Amino acid sequence: MNRDHNKTLDAANLKQILSSGIVAEPPSGSKNKIAAVMIIVFGDEPMVLMTERPKTMNHHAGEISFPGGTWEEKDNDLLETAIRETREELGIDISRSIIVGQLKPVTTLNSGFTITPFIAILDKLPKILTNSEIASVLRIPLLSLLQTIENDKDPLHKSILEMHTFKFETHLIWGASARMLKQIHDKILS
Repeated sequence: MNRDHNKTLDAANLKQILSSGIVAEPPSGSKNKIAAVMIIVFGDEPMVLMTERPKTMNHHAGEISFPGGTWEEKDNDLLETAIRETREELGIDISRSIIVGQLKPVTTLNSGFTITPFIAILDKLPKILTNSEIASVLRIPLLSLLQTIENDKDPLHKSILEMHTFKFETHLIWGASARMLKQIHDKILS
């Protein structure tokens, strides 16, 4: 764990570590499609909420990801996109006031999205009502997940220099979601 946080990692410590300024304006002139996701951390022993996409989806079928989706013109900014998509996919209303920060945008390599991840920390997870874009919801112990980091050895995934994977039970997390988790890993465990 981060040398400045040798005690137990609780919500207050996590909030301090993951806090950052928020720049939610969509980039102008991007060649990529623009999207935003919500990284929801909750509970006394920090857990992270991830979703499994149905195998029938056009983009990212069967992958493990964070709730989120494509920016729409009606969204005031990318944070509104992440909040709207989280509500649509999981039935969870996230208030702007509980967003503690964001990570650096991540670009998908196959589908051409630039994704801005926002971080919300909740005391407990509200009731979840999934829509058709979600096959299952995963509640994952954050520290245990971060400790499973490995270099991605799959040559089909190896399209940039730094690719990682994380594992939870039988689920492999790779690609853009893994690059987001790597940013959290580096903030908490390095």
